[in-house]
Amino acid sequence: MFLHSWLLVVLVLWSLAWKGWALWRAAKNNQKNWFVALLLVNSAGLLDIAYLIFWQKNGRLWERIIKK
Repeated sequence: MFLHSWLLVVLVLWSLAWKGWALWRAAKNNQKNWFVALLLVNSAGLLDIAYLIFWQKNGRLWERIIKK
């Protein structure tokens, strides 16, 4: 029982961190449709990560990874 609770807490924190970052970037880039989609869809961080890598207007995560 304790292990399941611990995994749930980790999953919630993981999702919250990615969602917060993705929502912040969507708002900063004035991408209202993405902001609403990211806010409503709960995908354990998968949609948020995909947005940050491929679809945000400025400062794509993928471009930062490649430059290093």
